[in-house]
Amino acid sequence: MVKLPLSPLGCPMDAMLRLVMGQWTAYILWILRAGGSVRFGILKRQLEGISAKVLTERLRMLEEYDIIYRDVRPTRPPEVSYGLTDRGEELVATLIPLYELACRWYKQDNPSLENMANGAVERAVDSSPSQPTEVAAVAFPLPDELASASVPSFSG
Repeated sequence: MVKLPLSPLGCPMDAMLRLVMGQWTAYILWILRAGGSVRFGILKRQLEGISAKVLTERLRMLEEYDIIYRDVRPTRPPEVSYGLTDRGEELVATLIPLYELACRWYKQDNPSLENMANGAVERAVDSSPSQPTEVAAVAFPLPDELASASVPSFSG
C-alpha cells in the first residue's frame, strides 16, 4: 500500500482532492459503491467514452493507494473484478454528501427541472450490489429531464 501522496502545497486536503478528482476516478468509485465487486468489462461499459488504457491506469492508481482491490480468478480467460477496500468505502462515504449537495445546487440553479428525483441518492446508496449488471440503473441516477440535457463533463 502506498500512502496518500504529499501535496505540493503541503495540504492533506489538496492531496485527497488530487486523488479523487483524477480523470474518471469519481465515476469509478461511484460505480463500485453501487455495484459491489464489478468486472473490468462491466466497468468499461458503464463508463462510456473511457478507453481500456485509461481505465486500467485509473484502476491501478486506486489499487496502489489501497482504495480498491483487484480480484483475479484463474479461469480462461481470467476473470478480473474490482471492489472497494475499507479505505475506499470510507472515501466514498465522504462523496455521498458532496453528491447530495451537487444535486441540490443543480436543482436550485435549474428551476425549470422541477421533477428532479429527491431520493436519487438514497436509491443509489441503498441499492443491492448483488447484480453488477444493473449498475447503470443506480450509478449517478438522473431523472429523465436531466438524462437528455447537456451536462458538463466531470471526467477531468
